[in-house]
Amino acid sequence: MDAGFSFGLIVAIGIVILLVVTIFKTARIVPQKSAFIIERLGKYSRTLDAGFHILFPFLDNVAYKHSLKEVAVDVPCQTCITKDNIAVEVDGVLYLQVVDPVKASYGIEDYLFASTQLAQTTMRSEIGKIDLDKTFEERVTINSAIIQAVDKASDPWGVKITRYEIKNINPPQSVTDALEKQMRAEREKRAAIAESEGQRQALINVAEGEKQEAIKKSEGEKMKRINEAEGRAKEIMLVAHATAKGIQLIAESIEKPSGDRAVNLRIAEQYIKEFGNLAKKNNTMIIPQTMSDISGLIATATGVIAQTGTGNGKGEAPASG
Repeated sequence: MDAGFSFGLIVAIGIVILLVVTIFKTARIVPQKSAFIIERLGKYSRTLDAGFHILFPFLDNVAYKHSLKEVAVDVPCQTCITKDNIAVEVDGVLYLQVVDPVKASYGIEDYLFASTQLAQTTMRSEIGKIDLDKTFEERVTINSAIIQAVDKASDPWGVKITRYEIKNINPPQSVTDALEKQMRAEREKRAAIAESEGQRQALINVAEGEKQEAIKKSEGEKMKRINEAEGRAKEIMLVAHATAKGIQLIAESIEKPSGDRAVNLRIAEQYIKEFGNLAKKNNTMIIPQTMSDISGLIATATGVIAQTGTGNGKGEAPASG
């Protein structure tokens, strides 16, 4: 009875193990953004997308598992020869994505290795077309050429090349030193040019300022002289008008009754005033022998005024009898 019980226990355990293996072989859970390739008796059967799936036990087998996410693959550093025969060390990063799991499984043995090798060969080809000085400037062009070449070749593999980026371009140390000297000389050249341009602009600004200052001064001097001339002209006109008005009033006063007496009195006053001034300015003074000379001078001046007033209108005095 113990032997029978032991045999039954072994059979039960075997059945449980068989059930567990069967469930494990039958039930499959595919993660999100993944794809499983199912083979039935060694032949492609179907592709499982994300979710829960039931397989035929012992007939169906998961042959390949692919991630449908974008993958970054490191492209190892390699030596490339530029157009001007300079050896440079170049590495990069390749970004790719599986778009057809069936082609990725049966189109090529290892699409990751194949893609990196193709990227390296294309890199060497593109670097060989340009000079060293342009390798740093043509990164975008080189990246685009590598993407086009690798993407075209990987289409039968069910792989899409999304991006390629060059990480480092390392020329030899001697070339690096020469480039450093060249860049330093270029920076010094630009600094000297910028300084000279600044000095030139400063001189131009100073000259322009002096020119404007001279123009403003000349215009100011011109306006000053014009104003002074206008002032003097106006002054002369006013003096002339005042003098003419005064002469006119004097003439009108002489024509009035007793005007001759006023003239005689005015002449006598002026004579005495000027005679007094002459006495103040000079230590030695000559005086008339008789005071009758003063009356004679006044009589003469009065006669001249009378003759002028009774002239013929042409400024000529009448002839004496």
